[in-house]
Amino acid sequence: MDDVILSVVVGSRAYGLDVDGSDTDRRGVYVAPTEDFWRLDKPPTHRDGPLPEQFSWEVERFCRLALDANPTVLECLWSPIVEVVTPFGARLLGLRSAFLSRRAQETFTGYADAQFRRLDPEAPRWKQAMHMIRLLLSGLHLVRTGEPMVRVDGHRDRLLAVRRGELPWAEVAAWQAALRAEVAASGSVLPDAPDRARVEDFLVDVRRAHL
Repeated sequence: MDDVILSVVVGSRAYGLDVDGSDTDRRGVYVAPTEDFWRLDKPPTHRDGPLPEQFSWEVERFCRLALDANPTVLECLWSPIVEVVTPFGARLLGLRSAFLSRRAQETFTGYADAQFRRLDPEAPRWKQAMHMIRLLLSGLHLVRTGEPMVRVDGHRDRLLAVRRGELPWAEVAAWQAALRAEVAASGSVLPDAPDRARVEDFLVDVRRAHL
């Protein structure tokens, strides 16, 4: 669609964890016309499609989520597979470090903890368990280096063994606990707060350009 400024592939194909039959998950950012915000009924903050497994955020919603260190949104900015990028999309990618803050140390562990609590040790959903571990690996890399780990090639074999249910639950739980402790204890290279001024300048330019 012609209002899309950025579209990337996420999920297993971006993580290097795809297998035969894996879906292609896409996430994008679009810009609603500025005049639409002058009405009582505001434009939607997100939408599905048009392709299968595709989801997009309106640019302001995307920026707010990224400023809140939403792991799913932040990882979009580091996806190795970019399918659509306009000049404004390129500016957004260039801003990705402005969204980062030490809050990510909490959000990445928080999202992984929520997934872990939903897992039943007696009958785990192994794919969910794999992604829970992957999220912790990504968060650990982020706090140590300033970038989330999207591709996890070095951990592929063990993560796919989790997905296939080949690792005992006790081993998966121990891996989760060790990673969580590492993330919590790691000295972070991330700034205390995101650079909201840079993000706001970008949004103002987007709105002006779409009048």
